[in-house]
Amino acid sequence: MSQTTKKALASSLKKMLRLKPLEKITVMDITEDCDLNRQTFYYHFKDIYDLVEWIYASEATKALGGNKTADTWEQGFLCLFEYVLENKSFVKSTYHSVNKEHLERYLHHESYNLLSGVLEEFAEGMSVKEEDKVFIANFYKFAFAGLLLDWIDKGMKEEPKIIMEKLGILLQGNYTNALKKYEKKV
Repeated sequence: MSQTTKKALASSLKKMLRLKPLEKITVMDITEDCDLNRQTFYYHFKDIYDLVEWIYASEATKALGGNKTADTWEQGFLCLFEYVLENKSFVKSTYHSVNKEHLERYLHHESYNLLSGVLEEFAEGMSVKEEDKVFIANFYKFAFAGLLLDWIDKGMKEEPKIIMEKLGILLQGNYTNALKKYEKKV
């Protein structure tokens, strides 16, 4: 029942964001739309921004669909673009809100999760310290999330597949090269 209630609240928020900005939506608006009371909302979330964060976190796993490997990272990142497109009004509303850090945190988190698995695969058989792999993953995380945020800021006009083709060309061999630069010589 708990997940059903959370999904209903999320659905209501997404619906309302098509009509007005995030800052103008109240907990009362959401609960009335769901035919729930405010107490039920606060049982699950501390505020509307907590709900926004839950939406991004709960939908993230579905968006990536397990594409976190050396062979599928491009597909995984494309899935993030597609998630943003499918939830355009929600993403644009949160991006243009006072608290857009929820969207940024989601994109950074998902980019890091995708990249850390990819780097682990590329680092197989190499002697690279964990802290160096984390550093490399963080570097690429900011590039990937920045690319997505810039795309959102510019109105999501460019086709995601074209962006991914360009990114694939740019990064071809870069993960391995970066890891080799940090490889300990034994």
